[in-house]
Amino acid sequence: MDDAADLSRLADIVVPPPPPWWPPAPGWWILAAALLAALALLAFAAARRWRRNAYRLQALAEIDGLGAVTHPADVVALSAILKRTALVAYPRPQVAPLTGPDWAAFLDRTGGEGGFRERAGFAGGVANGVGDDGAALLASARRWVKRHPGGR
Repeated sequence: MDDAADLSRLADIVVPPPPPWWPPAPGWWILAAALLAALALLAFAAARRWRRNAYRLQALAEIDGLGAVTHPADVVALSAILKRTALVAYPRPQVAPLTGPDWAAFLDRTGGEGGFRERAGFAGGVANGVGDDGAALLASARRWVKRHPGGR
């Protein structure tokens, strides 16, 4: 037998063309739809969270606008900012009637970590003056705005 003659009659292997890139297989469509849905949910959740916490950013900007707390009027302004912030985060009947030591105790209880009752200018009334507690009072106010859990 002549093997060379038999091999010469064989044709080359025909390689099929590569699969087309477009349109993708159904699995890729499903994956793309799932990713788009996940991104939409994340964007929605981020927008809700930003809207829910916008009052905190506003309060922090107002606190930063006060500068240093050196006069009793600054303490009153700081207290007003914190009261407006608390009225957004907690029910009005719980927050609105609070003044003086009760107001300082509420702030400490809801995230102030003891930073308000121990400040003579805040808890004891504005008439006592600020003393050296101005910077610490501002730090306590910023910390409360950032960390209070909110009651609603």
